[in-house]
Amino acid sequence: MLFNLLAPLADQFAVFNLFRYLTFRTGGATLTALLVAFVLGPRLISWLKTKQGKGQPIRTDGPKTHLSKQGTPTMGGFLILIGLVVSVLLWADLSSGYVWAVTVVTLGFGLIGFADDYLKVSKVNPKGVPGKLKLLLEVVVATGAVGWIVAITTPEHSTALAIPFFKDLLIQLGWFFVPVAVFVIVGAGNAVNLTDGLDGLAIVPVMIAAGAFGIIVYLVGNFRFADYLQIHHVAGAGELAVFCGALVGAGLGFLWFNAPPAMVFMGDTGSLALGGALGAIAVAVKHELVLAIVGGLFVLETVSVVVQVISFKLTGKRVFRMAPLHHHFEQKGWSEPTVVIRFWIIAVVLALVGLATLKLR
Repeated sequence: MLFNLLAPLADQFAVFNLFRYLTFRTGGATLTALLVAFVLGPRLISWLKTKQGKGQPIRTDGPKTHLSKQGTPTMGGFLILIGLVVSVLLWADLSSGYVWAVTVVTLGFGLIGFADDYLKVSKVNPKGVPGKLKLLLEVVVATGAVGWIVAITTPEHSTALAIPFFKDLLIQLGWFFVPVAVFVIVGAGNAVNLTDGLDGLAIVPVMIAAGAFGIIVYLVGNFRFADYLQIHHVAGAGELAVFCGALVGAGLGFLWFNAPPAMVFMGDTGSLALGGALGAIAVAVKHELVLAIVGGLFVLETVSVVVQVISFKLTGKRVFRMAPLHHHFEQKGWSEPTVVIRFWIIAVVLALVGLATLKLR
């Protein structure tokens, strides 16, 4: 909004020229989202405690140390979403279709997650929304967003899949690109959801991935940088750097209250929304495969669940002591802070590897 209102006045008032700079608005979005989260956090957490009573149900078959968390409210994802959306509306170019498409995915997945959290809390049932219905709703939202992204992207790139490490390799998938992109968005949403099991475990890797993609979208959206790095230029996609900045800021604000011992849990309201947002950003800037590297921690967590389920159904034996993967290490005796910090380190390393693909072409 500030860009649309103030940038046109830059010729009359030189100070407003700042709003033409994407880097300035990205920084502003980060700080705004952080401030909103700091201001609203205590009030929102107090309200959630009042409304939820016993808080999020804790799995009785999980690590026994988690039973002490009974009574902690969930739906803390609201804090992230409020800070994120307010910041994006304030600092982004609201004429950008990419910004709106990613925001729609974020809010749509957040609404699905809220329904799941609400049922868990109101019915004191950890299952929430039936899995098939939840997946169907996610596919509907993702399909609409992918169609939107395809419509506003240049024909050369709209339905193409870019391959990392190759500067000119674009695989034209035609309309088969739609289910592939939907899989990326839905998969990312659920992968982050599976990772959200320990205090601070999911939000920091999300911020790391968002920071990495903030760099990627800025470079992809800038013709000169894209040409220098020999990556595919997506006109207008650079505006998503503001979204990534806002996501980092909102995540930092949430982490203030989610740091061990957590005052509030993210819940599906946040985890589904943030994962979906990362997936949608990757689709918009043609870096779907790079997301699998940058968000490799989420992939590992998801694969551990898949392997566990398949192994148990086929052989009756479990590969891991408990899935997702972070619970396996807890069951091996690792303390929760040890698991969380080591997973953060893995997330940083994978993000650096993902960023390296920009030059290794």
